[in-house]
Order: sequence, then C-alpha cells, then structure tokens
Amino acid sequence: MTESRTILVVAAHPDDEILGVGGTVARHSAEGDRVHSLILAEGSTSRSDSRDAGAHAAEIEALREAARAAARCLGAEPPRFAGLPDNRMDQLDLLDVVKAVEAVVAAVGPTVVYTHHGGDLNLDHRIAHQAVLTACRPLPGTALEAIYCFETVSSTEWATPEIGRPFLPNHFVDIAGQLEQKRQALACYEREMRPFPHARSIENVEHLARFRGGSVGFHAAEAFAVARQLRFAGPR
Repeated sequence: MTESRTILVVAAHPDDEILGVGGTVARHSAEGDRVHSLILAEGSTSRSDSRDAGAHAAEIEALREAARAAARCLGAEPPRFAGLPDNRMDQLDLLDVVKAVEAVVAAVGPTVVYTHHGGDLNLDHRIAHQAVLTACRPLPGTALEAIYCFETVSSTEWATPEIGRPFLPNHFVDIAGQLEQKRQALACYEREMRPFPHARSIENVEHLARFRGGSVGFHAAEAFAVARQLRFAGPR
C-alpha cells in the first residue's frame, strides 16, 4: 500500500487551482493524500477603477466561499488565503510573496507542490512561480519530492516566447475518473467562468483535458511541466 502524501497547490487567484490542477487534486484525495492550497491574491480589485479591498469586501468573500466549495467538491482541505493585491503582485517586494508561501510550506510540510508555469501571460502567475521556487529551495533534509507547474487557460496559451519559456508538458496525470469532479468544482466559480467558445469556459477546460489525455493515450488528463523532481535514497 502506497504511503499517503501531503500535497500543496499554490495558485495566484481563486479558480486557478481548479483550472490547472483540479482533476489531479481530486485524484490525490481519492488516493488518500491530504491536499492543501494557498491562494495568493484576492482576485477582485483589478476589475474596477477602485483598488480599495474594502470596497470589494463582499466580492472577495464570495470568491473565497467559492474556493472553499470547490475544495469540498474535490475532497481537499479548506484553502488558505494570503490576500495579496490582484494583478499587482509586481508592486510588492518579492520577499513578501516568498514569505507568504514559506509560512504555508512550513505549516504543512508538503511532499509535492503544484504551481503556475513561469512563462504565463499573467504577471501574478509568473511571480507565484518564482516565489514557490524560492520558498521551496532544495536544502538538505527537505521532504519535498517534486514541484510541478500547471497550465492555466487564458494565460498559459496566450503568452508568447518573448514573455517566457513556452509550456512544454512532460508529466501527465490521468483524470478520466475525476473530470466530472473538476467540472463540478469549476461550477462553484460560476461568476468567473465564461460561455464557450471563451478560453475560460467549462467546455474549453474539458476539451483541453481530452486533448492532453489523447496525446498520451488517456481519455482525459492534466499536463504539467516538471520544475524539480527528486528520488531519495531508501524508503521514506
């Protein structure tokens, strides 16, 4: 019997954690792993002229409740929220973002971390990627076995090589048995989703899962780029 693992998903905004890794989270949960998530930015204040979080308090809380409901759909732990400013993480000292990630890494002790691809169009995604790699430095005695980078529709595929390295997946997870759970979790974010053929539609997310699956012989899959993968000596 495989020993259960502790999983941490670090996402920039509410719904990124489901778009990128929702099916894999559901599979981890079904296999007995404990899944935690950290959502860095509040996900709301960039949408209007007002950047005051207080003016968006109700919308921010609605997003957080959607994140909690989505986590329940997948069998994951309730998410943690850092509350950083939406699409303005470049105005923060990177160290502040790193420390937010470090605190959760220290609290949960993950064996596997999932986060954004470093070449995404969205700047918060790129900063989240850098913060995770910094917070998860491969120091002696680490328990961290792997860091995987996920793709986020309407960001990863909208970037150009001038922004960063293209997303080239080399790790695939079969989520055929969890695709419906992913759809249900995305439905918790009804206000964030768009009608097809928008990239950020439930239908398009399913099409991507079918495409990623078909490229490796699965009915549906989520694709990742390996940022780091360690194989330890002896049993752990």
